[in-house]
Amino acid sequence: MIYLITGGERSGKSSYAEKLSKELSEKPMYVATARKWDEDFQKRIDRHQKDREEHWINIEKEKHLSEIDFSGKVAIVDCVTLWLTNFFVDTKNDVALSLEQAKAEFDAIAKQENATIIIVTNEIGMGVHAETHIGRKFVELQGWMNQYIAQKADTVVLMVSGIPVKIKE
Repeated sequence: MIYLITGGERSGKSSYAEKLSKELSEKPMYVATARKWDEDFQKRIDRHQKDREEHWINIEKEKHLSEIDFSGKVAIVDCVTLWLTNFFVDTKNDVALSLEQAKAEFDAIAKQENATIIIVTNEIGMGVHAETHIGRKFVELQGWMNQYIAQKADTVVLMVSGIPVKIKE
């Protein structure tokens, strides 16, 4: 079962995903895709880890989600935007290569047996138009990957001001 939770910044995506995962499992897995870019970002990661109760299985994985055994588990992958950023930076902003690599990783985890994966993503294309060429390329990458995941997801939820709106079930 694949859930895609999408929406704008601070729309309640992660909170909704966490609540859903706790309803589905007593010991859910939390896969954080953030890369430790600097000391401030490390503090943000530390704060997020501290906020999670001990019943979480915490995994940090920047890119290669296929290395994680999701079989028989309920897991949150938070978030696609940070995950794609890692591909985008590592490929020197190559949209096609980043998309190819991310799709391959997603397909590998989607094939795992008896797994419930709750994927959190951002609808960055619904916000302000990116000012830079690189920013616009990333918005395209994010949009295409969101579409790819949404097509394969069993359930898609759009978060609007903290309210979940099911758009695919």
